[in-house]
Amino acid sequence: MQRTHTCGDLNLTNLDQPVILQGWVKKIRKMGGLTFVDLRDIYGVIQLKISNSEATKLHPEDVIQVSGIVAKRPQANLQLATGEIEVLVDQVKIISHSQTLPFPIENDITTTEETRLKYRYLDLRRPNMQNNLIFRSRLNAAIRDFFKIQNFLEVETPYLAKATPEGARDFLVPARLNKNKFYALPQSPQLFKQLLMIAGVDRYYQIVRCFRDEDLRLDRQLEFTQLDLEMAFATNEDVMFLVDQLTAHLFKDLLNETIALPIPRLTYQEAMESYGSDKPDLRFGIKIQNVTTLLKNTEVKFFQNLGHEVIRGIAIDQLLTKKQLAQIEEIGKHNHLKNLAIAKITSGEWSGSLASQLSTTEKTALLQKFGLENQGTILLTRGKNASLSQALGAMRLEISKIFSLANPQVHKLVWIVDFPLFEWSDEEGRYQAAHHPFTMPRADYQTNFHIKKAEAIASAYDLVLNGFEIGGGSQRIADPEMQKLMFEAIGLTPEQAEKNFGWFLEAYHYGAPYHAGLALGLDRIAMILTENTSIREVIAFPKNASGIDPMSEAPGTVSQAQLNELHLKLDK
Repeated sequence: MQRTHTCGDLNLTNLDQPVILQGWVKKIRKMGGLTFVDLRDIYGVIQLKISNSEATKLHPEDVIQVSGIVAKRPQANLQLATGEIEVLVDQVKIISHSQTLPFPIENDITTTEETRLKYRYLDLRRPNMQNNLIFRSRLNAAIRDFFKIQNFLEVETPYLAKATPEGARDFLVPARLNKNKFYALPQSPQLFKQLLMIAGVDRYYQIVRCFRDEDLRLDRQLEFTQLDLEMAFATNEDVMFLVDQLTAHLFKDLLNETIALPIPRLTYQEAMESYGSDKPDLRFGIKIQNVTTLLKNTEVKFFQNLGHEVIRGIAIDQLLTKKQLAQIEEIGKHNHLKNLAIAKITSGEWSGSLASQLSTTEKTALLQKFGLENQGTILLTRGKNASLSQALGAMRLEISKIFSLANPQVHKLVWIVDFPLFEWSDEEGRYQAAHHPFTMPRADYQTNFHIKKAEAIASAYDLVLNGFEIGGGSQRIADPEMQKLMFEAIGLTPEQAEKNFGWFLEAYHYGAPYHAGLALGLDRIAMILTENTSIREVIAFPKNASGIDPMSEAPGTVSQAQLNELHLKLDK
């Protein structure tokens, strides 16, 4: 017989009702002639009361079916949703026995992540992991609800696509029917969604898997899920307004949290100068300050003869210990910072390497600049403006970790706008597209972007949440001649552009609307909103840091026959 209820369904309204339940044995406790079993499924836990004769063969994680009568518990357990009732079992059927487990099915375990990934099907039984899967499902449902109201079409795009020379490494798939040719798994549906605009779709979205062969970290996987969207006859402002509304909808639906709209904005330059990052964490202060003018006549030798350099720094209203300062200095060195000048203020008294060298006027000015009063630590350095930003930004984050300044339950959103259109690659010896080569230059650079590469600004925007980039988009180039100039600007010859993108460029000769779009990283969003620190916690079957699935042992070898069929030969 099938179950009549799930383990989380029952309450006092079901008293004296006959029920059939199915699930996993969570706990077994024997008391006299009775055995008490906690039965678990994804919906909840319920207590069973079974005679010992029926329970002798039960083990933890056995899958069982029971039938019985709902009764009121003599003593309620209010920590359980079903804690006021129990089931008096008259029949037990063992559906499947479980072997001894490699780790307990509990929220708090000390098992290594590698073991958890090897037995992922067991790891996913743990309530917090099941809650993460439920959250992902609710996230997808909330997205689809929103876009249905907004009159978007959900359109699927190909997974087997053409390899392109820009961006991260492609995952290549041999084409058996076309000898010596390869498909590429898409890094994003970028070109296809732009073609949908030319096709007259008007408003498109898709929850889509994407693939990038890049180094893994806590917020990256080889395959990931994004919300992809594109709008015809739309500008940056249209997309950002829509995503503001979407974000508010998701926060309200998933967390019952109201966010203030519009989401604030910072330019790329403002973010780098104040926070040392184009994805700033705004849950705490500690702004980077430029104090060059304040110290222009200083007696501190380290800050004299600046030339084209500047003096910048950060401060906190806490006294950093020697150990903490060593941590921060190490972060600075890792980011190519040569020296750090330190001052501590305790009850208004200064100490540290700067204390005896700074004038009273300079000390007062620095306290005002950093918003300090009678206590704190000031860290100053000198160098080229751009190079200092990254180092001070990393030090800022390290200070936040030391003092636990970033509350995971607080959510701070910000749009970053006015990005550079290009970035220089030392490895390639050329300029590359900072976002991708289909990004429209900002209006004031549309006629000279290919000449003023170092200065050109993109009509692009990123959405940042708690220091993570969760989305990025742009106005797209809709003019084939401008697109050709963009390809030329990043070093593609006309022949290379035609070979790789000719099929795409041709479409623009048949009437193309201006359009804009964006993609949101759903793995990162789910990670942040569930207060996890790795996207592996919110993906059902992720790869480890080496790109390996310990459970299935993918990637694996294939037979010589399969290689022959694909016309492939391996180097030994």
